[in-house]
Amino acid sequence: MDVVIVESPAKAKTINKYLGKDFKVLASFGHVRDLPAKDGSVRPDEDFAMSWAVDSPSAKRLSDIAKAMKDADGLVLATDPDREGEAISWHVLEVLRQKRALKDKPVRRVVFNAITKKAVLDAMAEPREVDASLVDAYLARRALDYLVGFTLSPVLWRKLPGARSAGRVQSVALRLVCDREAEIERFIREDYWQIAAALDTPRKDTFEARLTVLDGKKLQKLDIKSQEEADGIKAMLDGASYKVLSVEAKPTRRNPGPPFTTSTLQQAASSRLGFSASRTMQVAQRLYEGVDIGGETTGLITYMRTDGVQMAPEALDQARAAVGKTFGDRYLPEKPRFYSVKAKNAQEAHEAIRPTDFSRTPDQVRKYVDADQARLYEMVWKRAIASQMQAAEIERTTVEIEAKGAGRTAGLRAVGSVIRFDGFLAAYSEIKEDDKEDEENRRLPEINSGETLERNKIDVTKHTTEPPPRYSEASLIKKMEELGIGRPSTYAATLKTLEDRDYVTIDKRRLVPQAKGRIVTAFLENFFRRYVEYDFTADLEEKLDEISDGRLSWKEVLRDFWQEFSRAVGDIKELRVSDVLDALNEELAPLVFPPREHDGDPRLCPKCGAGKLSLKLGRYGAFVGCSNYPECDYTRQLGENGENGGAEAGVDGNKVLGADPYTGEEITLRSGRFGPYVQRGEGKEAKRASLPKGWTPESLDHERALALLSLPRDVGPHPETGKMISAGIGRYGPFLLHDGTYANLESVEEVFSVGLNRAVSLLAEKRAKGNGRAKPAALKELGEHPDGGGVITVRDGRYGPYVNFGKVNATLPKGKDPMSVTKEEALELIAAKAAKGGKKPARGKSRS
Repeated sequence: MDVVIVESPAKAKTINKYLGKDFKVLASFGHVRDLPAKDGSVRPDEDFAMSWAVDSPSAKRLSDIAKAMKDADGLVLATDPDREGEAISWHVLEVLRQKRALKDKPVRRVVFNAITKKAVLDAMAEPREVDASLVDAYLARRALDYLVGFTLSPVLWRKLPGARSAGRVQSVALRLVCDREAEIERFIREDYWQIAAALDTPRKDTFEARLTVLDGKKLQKLDIKSQEEADGIKAMLDGASYKVLSVEAKPTRRNPGPPFTTSTLQQAASSRLGFSASRTMQVAQRLYEGVDIGGETTGLITYMRTDGVQMAPEALDQARAAVGKTFGDRYLPEKPRFYSVKAKNAQEAHEAIRPTDFSRTPDQVRKYVDADQARLYEMVWKRAIASQMQAAEIERTTVEIEAKGAGRTAGLRAVGSVIRFDGFLAAYSEIKEDDKEDEENRRLPEINSGETLERNKIDVTKHTTEPPPRYSEASLIKKMEELGIGRPSTYAATLKTLEDRDYVTIDKRRLVPQAKGRIVTAFLENFFRRYVEYDFTADLEEKLDEISDGRLSWKEVLRDFWQEFSRAVGDIKELRVSDVLDALNEELAPLVFPPREHDGDPRLCPKCGAGKLSLKLGRYGAFVGCSNYPECDYTRQLGENGENGGAEAGVDGNKVLGADPYTGEEITLRSGRFGPYVQRGEGKEAKRASLPKGWTPESLDHERALALLSLPRDVGPHPETGKMISAGIGRYGPFLLHDGTYANLESVEEVFSVGLNRAVSLLAEKRAKGNGRAKPAALKELGEHPDGGGVITVRDGRYGPYVNFGKVNATLPKGKDPMSVTKEEALELIAAKAAKGGKKPARGKSRS
């Protein structure tokens, strides 16, 4: 019996059925080891030695694999056919060798591109060894990502409080989004006019022609710049005579595109189905791992992490057979179509994404899968089968027309097209119908050279130039692929990281950089420019590909990179925060100091009128504040101009919501360094309340502001104790409080509506569970405290992650990844918390 290792339990179950009783298939559940999220996991001073850690779940699975190997004849590593799959096989092999579980038993590596019985059995018949070059490329990439992240991120934390992390590919992707935003901010709109004529043929057929030439000069898009100029041209055309100079009908061919790769699948699923990149990969994974069809689990598509655009010979034959059967021989080219990779940094030569069986049409598959899987499978099937069909034949007709009048001449052009043979478009039934519709719109009537036309109507339309659009996930992925940045298989994770870090948000499917992301990008561009340059990142990717091909030494690449990178980091550590702020004030002026309505100095403090506004860095991130602090406490969030204007504008630009009906004091909406809040009255005694999560300044009205300022709210006396139950919003969300017992409420709105009966019930449930709770298990240990007294740990508590030492618990900063906390950071947090609470952080003797 041989032990076979795959990644997922779903694959293990399916492949076990294919292989039978002579094999035992076990799942690794993805990677079994990783670099610990702490300093020293990659050590450049030791020739880039790397320390690997195994978490508890992986340790159990590896023990199960080692145990199974005792009675096994050999080991078969059947992880995915890419670099990550090769790396997982290598990790499993290394751990088993350390455990001495292999002895002299044979080890084979097999790869299959589809989870079908034939593909798996064929792969088992052609084993190989673990590819050392692919493993080296993985090690180099993992080390680079670790060194950049764990070297650059602490610099960000020190120089830009509130920034969460920086990464080798992540930071360059963020720069693309931020550069586009800056381009939009710099864009100056221009008005222009276009002129079209509706003309009649001698047979009284009407068609449209656009003005292209005026007085012998070819018109560019923005040449007609005023309404007066456009009206003058219209007047000339109204009285002009029209003659056809030429009619040219030119046949063209439109060829199909190649089958999907990872990035083109993500782009198409985004634009056609509205899927995010991560959603696309989740659905594709299910189609790859397979569904139950006729009592047997079968993969429906080939492996979905690929840059390849070719299909296997047997798949080409199957696709061509399906074309002939479904559409007819006229749609079948004489020879199969072959495609080449255009991406800058294409990976290993994998197959494109295609159906595992072309005879399984989308209609047949639909009953076995859910709606999203059906839609994605249909896209894959149509794209793959269309790639082996005839080109569409289109006839494009161009008519050139001369207009003469009032001593002037003009040239007009009419263009139309007709699909003479739909070819591969027949595979896209919905596209075929759209093209039919467009054909009618663009079809020209019979027009002959030399004949005279009659003016029917002259249309003048005003247009305004638009800035380039923000990136969508699809267009950003396309741009990253064009530039050779990162790998398509990791794009989904990269975009998800940017969103999770609050560096970008997605609004109407467009990526909008947030202030935090703009600041991080500006910092990196000013002080680490080389490492966010597109060409530098792409060149590094090419070197990683050369490593995977065995043409470069992975450690040589790391040495070259680290020598310059560590020097740059050393230089930046000496920078003062004031130097950083000066550079960011200049770089981010449109964001930090937007123009004001009355053309005043955007850097002049609107409250004291004397101080200068500047970017400030606080514990929770960046904000704008006055240079006269503490005499002037004016602050606002980035992107706000501090002027609301109109009748509702109160002092210092605060929005007046109305008056308190009991005290008569003014209630205002304000913006502080910690976000928007409402305030009743003025001075130190003024009542303030922050806007809870989910509430926006735009949605806040007088009634809601009053409700917020009235908290905590008395719900009623408890029927057993007679003591008051109150509802409020605290640091950790909405709650009920009675006699020292807290109970959570489901939503902010429930704070204002919860009744006495429900409150009593929730408090009773809380008491039944008990107010106390055991200390959560440690997520990671950071080692002994230097003063002695025990181990420092990172834990995940009821209110979020924290570091613990003895009786001191110090909450991690918002957004801080608990697995990335270093011992040095933990010591600082513990010392600060102990000092604040008057506790001693350690039982042991203090160091002298």
